[in-house]
Amino acid sequence: MTYLGENIPKLGFGFMRLPMIGEEIDMEQTKEMVDLFMSKGFSYFDSSWGYIGGKSEAAMKTAIVDRYPRESFQIATKCPVWIVKTEEEAKNMFWTSLKRTGAGYIDFYLLHNLGESRTKIFDDFGMWDYVRELKEKGLIRHIGFSIHDKADAIDKILTEHPEMEFVQFQLNYADWESYSIEARKCYEVALKHNKPIVVMEPLKGGALANPVDSVKKIFEEANHQMSVASWGIRYAASLDNIVTVLSGMSSIEQVRDNVSYMEHFQPLTEGERAVVEKARQAFSEIPCIPCTSCEYCVEGCPQKIHIANVFAAYNRKMVYDDFLHAKQFYQFAARQGGKASDCIACGNCERVCPQHINIIENLKIIAEELEK
Repeated sequence: MTYLGENIPKLGFGFMRLPMIGEEIDMEQTKEMVDLFMSKGFSYFDSSWGYIGGKSEAAMKTAIVDRYPRESFQIATKCPVWIVKTEEEAKNMFWTSLKRTGAGYIDFYLLHNLGESRTKIFDDFGMWDYVRELKEKGLIRHIGFSIHDKADAIDKILTEHPEMEFVQFQLNYADWESYSIEARKCYEVALKHNKPIVVMEPLKGGALANPVDSVKKIFEEANHQMSVASWGIRYAASLDNIVTVLSGMSSIEQVRDNVSYMEHFQPLTEGERAVVEKARQAFSEIPCIPCTSCEYCVEGCPQKIHIANVFAAYNRKMVYDDFLHAKQFYQFAARQGGKASDCIACGNCERVCPQHINIIENLKIIAEELEK
């Protein structure tokens, strides 16, 4: 039985982390990257209305649309309507993207970053019906959504909106059994609804391309000729019902590496799967805050601190030694509620925590390290 995107090569080019010269995209290197990518038979390019302040979609026009036959590639882009205030602004996002890309139509159009309170905004603005109408007019080939949330949220959306043809979410071996990401559970929900998957964050924002030494050593001992990044990309691409695996490539060297093992892609062998599982176990043994994201603590917090998300951000630093992304994720978590430093040590959180975490002390440490 075939599925949407089955014949699309399993490596996609994410246009979010393009090479830059100051504030501008390095278009010459971007063109070189696109040319190498296309020459090896790959064709899926992913962007969003807001990537690089809108410059990403414009770069698609310059590097891809203006230089290649339209049917030789797929353009995917997204509308993050939770950043605008009116339905008119939300619906205009599509027309802005269509104009910037110059693509004539969008192959894969996504309602972007659903989950938590953001999903309701798409409901309020009537975006589900709107993208379906655009598809009926031939301006969109396929409609779907991207989401950073747990499996139950994906299940609810796909149950309420069976017209969605595909789903995009974070999936990598390190998050496969994660309490906060639920990659395996999200994957199983998509399979239950028979929806193909576009994989994002297969390398967890680059953290799995250069992991801590204990994990890196496992891969290098298994096959020193393969890059550490290749294990993460191939792991995701080896799963069933995958449209493509997005890699946010920032240099021609990264493109060369990715196409070297994906041009003639072979799924992981049983032996290779065992190596990846060993690496996942190594990650799980690195000390971190043992939060399972049950969110009991969040419900009773008078300061509205989203403690589970704050801890998830800090664990990014502890497990992956990735301070930059830890701080970015923390800032996002703090926008959803209070900051760690807002804690008044009332103890409501610690009284309900099933893991008996010293939440108050951990919030003090996080405030000191991530609010600098």
